[in-house]
Amino acid sequence: MSVRNATTAAIAAIGVLTLAACSQSPAAGEPAATTKQTITVYAAASLTKTFTQLGKDYQEQHPGSTVRLTFGGSADLLTQLQNGAPGDVLATADEATMTKAVNAKLNGGEPEIFATNRLTIATAPGNPKQITSLADLDKVSLVTCAPQVPCGNATGQVARAAGVTLKPVSEENSVTDVLGKVTGGQADAGIVYRTDTRAAGDKVTAVDFPQADQVLNRYPIVVLASSTGPGPAKSFTDFIRGPRGQQVLADAGFGAGD
Repeated sequence: MSVRNATTAAIAAIGVLTLAACSQSPAAGEPAATTKQTITVYAAASLTKTFTQLGKDYQEQHPGSTVRLTFGGSADLLTQLQNGAPGDVLATADEATMTKAVNAKLNGGEPEIFATNRLTIATAPGNPKQITSLADLDKVSLVTCAPQVPCGNATGQVARAAGVTLKPVSEENSVTDVLGKVTGGQADAGIVYRTDTRAAGDKVTAVDFPQADQVLNRYPIVVLASSTGPGPAKSFTDFIRGPRGQQVLADAGFGAGD
């Protein structure tokens, strides 16, 4: 064999060995390669505590993944997405807002219910105004969610069921803003979700009322059509509806999804 041919053969052999080495699985004890992926999630304000925890849990179980969370009133989140904000997942506090997202063709799959919630009255610690029902709210400074927000829509329904007319001094765009008005001493009472008062701990006192059981908010989640990583996005929605997601939501006071 000529020197030239021998050199060519040697180079070819090295190439084959290099390709073989690249195709081998990691040695025992070595971590598998990870793919970096950012999952941008738009979630209702009432999910702030639970989704913050679940975002961290998901990242721990999926090395290389980053969960980027944006919280706000469901109606505000919808507006952002309709105006072209990029995202992978949307989780709203009611089905009506999700239906609007579907009608706007923002969804990349079928929405799935992952949690439920009910309303309660939040007061200052110890309930100094002695509020016992929705009827008592006409004697105090009340804050509610705006009608277009899921908690505001639900508030209107419970008020009609109780036969009362609520006269809030302020209507907020998210349930966390309502709670903030109460904990900050700017209002005597606010109508929020039961999960919000649980998360607030001793900063508020919760006053339940029977009409709340007649109005159940169902929370849907969906992969967005604009997602640049629909696979990881679906993995995240499955995680929320899976055992760990449901446990964290239940611990926070949410009811089970479908």
